[in-house]
Amino acid sequence: MFGTFTMSYGNKPLVMKRSRRNNQFTNLMQAMLFYSEKGVGRDWLEDVVFEDRDVENRHNSLRVLIYKAIKKLKELGLPEAKYISLEDGMYRWTPEIKVEIDALEFDRIYQRARTEEDPGERLELYLQACFMYRGEFLADYPGIVWIGYESKRYRQEFHDAVTQAAALLKERGEWRRLEKLGKFAAVAAPFSDWEVLTMEAYMETGRFGEARKLYEDTADYYQMEQGIYPSAEMMQAVERLGNRMMHSYELLDTIQKKLTEEPDEMGLGGYYCSFPVFQGIYQVVSRIMERGGQAVYLMLCTLIDGKGNPVEKEERLEEFGDQLREAICKSVRHGDIVNQFGRGQYLVLLINTTRENCEIVQNRINRNFNTGYQRVGVDYHVNCVECEW
Repeated sequence: MFGTFTMSYGNKPLVMKRSRRNNQFTNLMQAMLFYSEKGVGRDWLEDVVFEDRDVENRHNSLRVLIYKAIKKLKELGLPEAKYISLEDGMYRWTPEIKVEIDALEFDRIYQRARTEEDPGERLELYLQACFMYRGEFLADYPGIVWIGYESKRYRQEFHDAVTQAAALLKERGEWRRLEKLGKFAAVAAPFSDWEVLTMEAYMETGRFGEARKLYEDTADYYQMEQGIYPSAEMMQAVERLGNRMMHSYELLDTIQKKLTEEPDEMGLGGYYCSFPVFQGIYQVVSRIMERGGQAVYLMLCTLIDGKGNPVEKEERLEEFGDQLREAICKSVRHGDIVNQFGRGQYLVLLINTTRENCEIVQNRINRNFNTGYQRVGVDYHVNCVECEW
């Protein structure tokens, strides 16, 4: 029940043909199997199965649905049994066919870990629970009340399990296992800042370049997909990273070669970089302006449709997003900075220019972005960068 809902008997998957008529059958099976030990009330089960649909005789409709479900389970390959029975107003799953559910097993192991006194055994239990969590509980059915409640509970338990396991791994200095945990957690629960665990593992094993790249990739991904910035915890990890990046003594010429951009990366237009790099450049430029007197402008370029609204369709974002980036990089000068801020949005830092020249840049972008597709264009917003000191 973590992630995609599937059923199997033994090693054989119970595969149904996908159709809207199977929705009620699926809702029925999810509830009956999850609560197979204690059973479910008839009225509650009717609410789950029929949701807010107007059904005249709910009791009779539920009996018909269960009759059809029993027939379908036989067709799918379950052995002969009285799968679902009604006793004293409670529907129960037959004890003749044992039920194993990943979510219930996760919860059982998690609860054991919480009460385990031996640190080594507690760590192994927490890790076992963590790696059982393959995504949100019944993620494809978020609108059902009982599923939403259980999903929140499991999400909190997973967060606690990862936190506890990570703390124990750090105490024991098991950085490779911490790296594995961080990578898994970041996939199982996206946008939860679990990448910071992998960053710490990289730093503790001297892989500073990998740690910095992971941060930059994560910051860009969070910004593009969700419009959010990395957490304070991740920023603190980056600060620790900067403090710990040590190099052997080298001549200045050798160091300068490492800092210099490679010729094949320089291109002919603006400097395209990740958001953390763009942010750092912006902050440095605002400091330099204090004594340099240069005029700097920040431009936001947004893909819009024929009605002037931001483009939201995935296929158009994919088709025109890269084209816009190329058009921007071609249209700005070698010393200007470009960053993809979100889906279909780009930031441009125009150095030592004027408001009039910003309009010239916009016209140049429009010419280079000429796609021949009349329903897609570019919207511009420009602000002057003020000195922050």
